[in-house]
Amino acid sequence: MGKIHWIGTGLSSIPGLRNILAEIPDVHVWNRTEDKAVNLVGDLSNNIHKFDLKSLQRGLSRGDIVVSMLPGEWHIPIAKVCIDHFAHFVSSSYISEEMQCLHEYALANNVTLMNEVGLDPGIDHLMAHFLVHDYKKSIAYDLDNEIDFVSYCGGIPKIPNEFCYKFSWSPTGVLKALKSKARSIKDFQELVTERPWHQVEHFAIPSEDREQFEVYPNRDSLPFIKQYFFEDDWKIKTFVRGTLRNMGWKKAWKEIFKEIDSLDLDKEHSKLQHMSERLWKANSYGENEPDRVVLNVSLKASKNGATRYEKSYFLDAWGDERGTAMARLVSLPVTLAIKEIIKGNIVSGVSAAPNSLKIVRDWLEQVGNEAQMLKLIDKS
Repeated sequence: MGKIHWIGTGLSSIPGLRNILAEIPDVHVWNRTEDKAVNLVGDLSNNIHKFDLKSLQRGLSRGDIVVSMLPGEWHIPIAKVCIDHFAHFVSSSYISEEMQCLHEYALANNVTLMNEVGLDPGIDHLMAHFLVHDYKKSIAYDLDNEIDFVSYCGGIPKIPNEFCYKFSWSPTGVLKALKSKARSIKDFQELVTERPWHQVEHFAIPSEDREQFEVYPNRDSLPFIKQYFFEDDWKIKTFVRGTLRNMGWKKAWKEIFKEIDSLDLDKEHSKLQHMSERLWKANSYGENEPDRVVLNVSLKASKNGATRYEKSYFLDAWGDERGTAMARLVSLPVTLAIKEIIKGNIVSGVSAAPNSLKIVRDWLEQVGNEAQMLKLIDKS
């Protein structure tokens, strides 16, 4: 087995990193600030290094596995170095166009570049793969069915506040996302949402208490129709991957929307930074204040107005002595991806969270150990 290199000891890394260090003590831990890494995991490892790309290159060997928990702009340079040195790469981030362009190069060197193994994207993919597989083998499966698929995930305060949100890290990423378009399918038609707050809807979790949230489309949902193995001839009425917020979020953020809508992100960096700092000061989590993660993925098939199949995967988790819910659920799948690569279960090239039903079931079982609630709801 090659060496494991874990780069980045930010807030979303620590539970997973500590878990993998407990099993494999000789992990090489890299961080841009070495002292910070020592403070966080120095009780488990003395194999801690200050990160820079050249130092990583010198330490890489064939068959090594490199985890990047750094900001997204680092993934491509690190992945290229990995391919050059016949080492595998793992990140929890979305597969960018630049990452996908490395697919053939990775194949040629028999290297795995595994991405989208966090919470969202990551655990949501596992739930979607399970539901699609389950539907296809069910007696309800019929090409004449109309399909509704929704996947909503959100990190929210465990204890609701007036702002209806709290920040685990810099608000800059959340603010930039508010300027992004989203694509989804609604009533059989492609829906383009210019700003998230233009398409906020109420959504009830399909559990006994039917807790209500506000939801909106996020990013481009349409490529995931293929990724989730929907058939070309399915009649897709609804397909949306989106963000979940506490009730009242749209009203509480009204002035934020106005402010961000007026900003030119390419030119007004200082205004964005000031806005981010202001929001962080007013609405960041306090020490040991619990966060909450809610994730719901639902697949429904109907014919002639009657529901033939309807199942949902529902996850509810909050911060406890093991760490924040967000950090646990982002970093756990990363550790599981490391183990699958070691076993030789992941193909070469660029890939997202696994779709093998055996691996999906295994990962979801382990996710259930990190969440306070994980259940499959059958309303068929």
